[in-house]
Amino acid sequence: MSGKTAIKHNMTLDERVTYLKEKAREARLHVLDMVYTAQSGHIGGSFSVAEIMAALYFDILRIDPKRPEWPERDRFILSKGHVCPILYACLGMRGYFPIETLKTLRQFGSILQGHPVIKTPGVDMSTGSLGMGFGIAAGMALNAKLLGARHTVYALLGDGECNEGMVWEVCQTAAKYKLNNLVAIVDRNGMQNDGFSDEIMPIDPLDKRFEAFNWRVITVDGHNLHEVIPAIEDARDCQDGPCCVLALTTKGKGVSFMENTQHWHGKAPTKDQYEQAIEELSRS
Repeated sequence: MSGKTAIKHNMTLDERVTYLKEKAREARLHVLDMVYTAQSGHIGGSFSVAEIMAALYFDILRIDPKRPEWPERDRFILSKGHVCPILYACLGMRGYFPIETLKTLRQFGSILQGHPVIKTPGVDMSTGSLGMGFGIAAGMALNAKLLGARHTVYALLGDGECNEGMVWEVCQTAAKYKLNNLVAIVDRNGMQNDGFSDEIMPIDPLDKRFEAFNWRVITVDGHNLHEVIPAIEDARDCQDGPCCVLALTTKGKGVSFMENTQHWHGKAPTKDQYEQAIEELSRS
């Protein structure tokens, strides 16, 4: 489907949700396989954003896998770049590269490295250092606004990433220039590399913080596609300035022993854990 989504425009919200639930489940299975094969990678945060990524890549983003550099495409910046396995899964599933390429995660010479790089088809910017991707997204949105371009720029952040001062500098800038073509999505799974985010550096009330910088905020259950889809669309259509979708999620969502567990921030499963996770995801 040229320059559009994988969803048919006449589908009801319930039909879209059913379709995207399956895509999220499929993406989690790919992530699990990739990280297990590489014995390296960030699985917990990839799982927490599976529904969000499915909604973006199979429904909302205006993209064309046959033309990765299509000038009119929407831009997506994975500011929390360490969860690139879920991005790669979606790109592979959409046809940006052969699906078999997913097996090469983190291998020498692979286009799928441990953080996104622009040599990967469908990746709009290399990211990794937390906060920087959000700044790049704001720059892209400002550039588009100055040029009169009509595409939207989406940035996905982690809640631990919101400890970075750069995030709030970006919020000031986006509000000043009324970047209504910029959508921030925060994966509020409550955890980061070293433990629970609120124990390391409390950030609540996160919604009020964004609002204090003159952003509109929409809070949703990040695993409920009936909430996620309308929220992102509403944020995209906001006319007054930048909008943030605050998605409340569970780290490791979908696999019982991974959920809300700090050890699965960047850990690869053993063979037994891999098989149990496959079983749980296959019947979810």
